[in-house]
Amino acid sequence: MVFPVYNIKFKVGTKGLASSDADMATIADMETLTMKIDGKVEDWTPMTTSGWARKLMTGKSFSISLKGKRNYGDAGNDYVADCAWKDGLDCSTKAQIEFPNGDTVNFNAVIDVSNPGGDDSTKVAPLEFELQGDGKPSYVKATTTTTTP
Repeated sequence: MVFPVYNIKFKVGTKGLASSDADMATIADMETLTMKIDGKVEDWTPMTTSGWARKLMTGKSFSISLKGKRNYGDAGNDYVADCAWKDGLDCSTKAQIEFPNGDTVNFNAVIDVSNPGGDDSTKVAPLEFELQGDGKPSYVKATTTTTTP
């Protein structure tokens, strides 16, 4: 199954790490979503492999970059934009991604806002940020495949 990126459902907790399911909100007017997983691979060459290296995945980190428009009055958009002026645990929250087949990823994240609204005078104000994964995410495969019309 192939799908357009706009079928990915993305939510952020509007009450930080204390967010419950009811506090999870989509972020209005996002235009791009880029996911990056950075694997930490250690390699070594033992005497018994005739010069051929061995490798093992020893760690991972991930981040999700979102770019879109600043939309005042939208709970998710407002929550993220407000993090531009905060630090410490006030920038930590819960987040969720649901893929079109029903798989979900739930995770804690640090919100790093890089642009809370500045651009050319004739453009719509942007909102650009990165969610940096904080710890191991929970990946849940769907029990049945769903389709989005």
